[in-house]
Amino acid sequence: MADAAAPEAAPAEGEGGKKKFSGKKLLIILVPVLLLTIGGGAAWFLGFFGGKDEHAAEQAEAPPPPPPPTIIYDLPDLLVNLSLAQRGRGNFIKLTASLEVVEADVPEFEDAMPRIVDTFVTYLRELRPEDLRGSAGLTRLREEMLRRVQAAARPARVQDVLFREILVQ
Repeated sequence: MADAAAPEAAPAEGEGGKKKFSGKKLLIILVPVLLLTIGGGAAWFLGFFGGKDEHAAEQAEAPPPPPPPTIIYDLPDLLVNLSLAQRGRGNFIKLTASLEVVEADVPEFEDAMPRIVDTFVTYLRELRPEDLRGSAGLTRLREEMLRRVQAAARPARVQDVLFREILVQ
């Protein structure tokens, strides 16, 4: 009678009569879901979903406006004592440069000329001869001078700094 009263156990059922997922089945379901989610997100950010708006299409087809006419404005020669690298030995830089200025902004640029020269002299006095060595040093010098002249000459627009002569002694 003890055998008749024992309940039968279901071999593939867990608690509450639910079937358990094995690790392989769970992996087979999760991998495609993750791949579809990641792929869909990438497609969304790359712009595969949704059409382009008409305004963006019109802007892409229109040619860019021509750059404003510019003139080359010669700066006065600058002769500046560099920062002392070694005691007792002074180094100088003689710099002859030109600036490319938007033609319509020349009156504002000429009004700012004393401020521009002061900015350049102050910056050049901070340099050491090692800072000016090689093409990388001159590129850094050009970028820094352009950034400073654009700030000093604002609202006048300065497009570029052109070196005519650089002599470090």
